[in-house]
Amino acid sequence: MNRNLALFDLDHTLLPLDSDQAWAHYFAKLGLAGSRQHAEEIDSYYKQYVAGTLDMTAYLDHTLAPLAEHSRVQLDAWHAQFMHDVILPAIRPAAVNLVRQHLDAGDLCCIVTATNVFITAPIARALGVSHLLGIELATESGHPDAAYTGKSTGILSFREGKIARTENWLASLGHTLAEFEKSYFYSDSINDLPLMERVSHPVATNPDERLRSIAQARHWPILNLFK
Repeated sequence: MNRNLALFDLDHTLLPLDSDQAWAHYFAKLGLAGSRQHAEEIDSYYKQYVAGTLDMTAYLDHTLAPLAEHSRVQLDAWHAQFMHDVILPAIRPAAVNLVRQHLDAGDLCCIVTATNVFITAPIARALGVSHLLGIELATESGHPDAAYTGKSTGILSFREGKIARTENWLASLGHTLAEFEKSYFYSDSINDLPLMERVSHPVATNPDERLRSIAQARHWPILNLFK
């Protein structure tokens, strides 16, 4: 059995950017019809996320819609270039080292993110994390390799949904959260407070102002990876 559990948010935690927002802007650079307006609207939604007022269902209806307009082959090709041009240059040694410390210690590691798995699966692999919980995407006929429908499926890994997704994932491995000697969750966002309160060792990582204030009041560690 793994000694400890280490959970990581992704955007602005292990990455110094929001990968969904960055994808929207990369998409706009492709010059596709409506893509620039789409990126501007994603920027507006991101402000709501930061403010803690995001309607996740409305956001997903908008952000996932372009995925249904293109083949998986084309999307994967664009994503490979996105990784090369945007994501890999943004990965910082401090974030890689943090993950590596837990992996080298034999901890069970997982990225738990509110960004969809199309965007985040290659990023998780680049960071060396084999387990990922993100927004799952519906496909035509339900086949995993079929075209995307532009809709999500399953429990959303957002706010309290991150707790449910984590517990379900652990149960699928024959574990429970309580059985780990130490359970860590690294996050920057006030939206992740529910899961941070569930683990034994929450770490406010590059925290927003409200999470920093809570971390200080509760004497949680504060980690700044990108300064």
